[in-house]
Amino acid sequence: MSRRNEIRMTPEEQEAFLHAASKASLSTVDQDGFPHVVAMGFLVKDGAIYMTSYGKAQKVLNIRRNPKVGVMIETGTQYAEYRGIMIRGHCEIIEETERVAAIMRESTAKNSGVPRDDAVSRAPKRVALKITPEKVATWDHSKLGGRY
Repeated sequence: MSRRNEIRMTPEEQEAFLHAASKASLSTVDQDGFPHVVAMGFLVKDGAIYMTSYGKAQKVLNIRRNPKVGVMIETGTQYAEYRGIMIRGHCEIIEETERVAAIMRESTAKNSGVPRDDAVSRAPKRVALKITPEKVATWDHSKLGGRY
């Protein structure tokens, strides 16, 4: 068996990992063609990754120009502990205030334990980003059992 296959997460492991994580790196492409990477909170729902942002943020401007994005969620402080998921996909920008507010409620409840109305009150200035995965890579180095 290849090392790549040894460290790959099963679908069940991926789902558990995504639901336990609270922070992701979102990568977009800027106007000069360079990666623009930012830390984001996120929500997993119906096979997609959801994030929210102010509508005028650089990442949103980048997505309007090029909807191809990358998302990485990772944990671990040493090589033997590294676990992660890299997602490449297309991003849809959701601008309807009610949908944005609903996503914000669900996301803040996941990340803080309760829906925060102060966050939802900013929904009219915000957008939701729906990332539909096209290619997914996973790794769990703990499966190597100390064999590097």
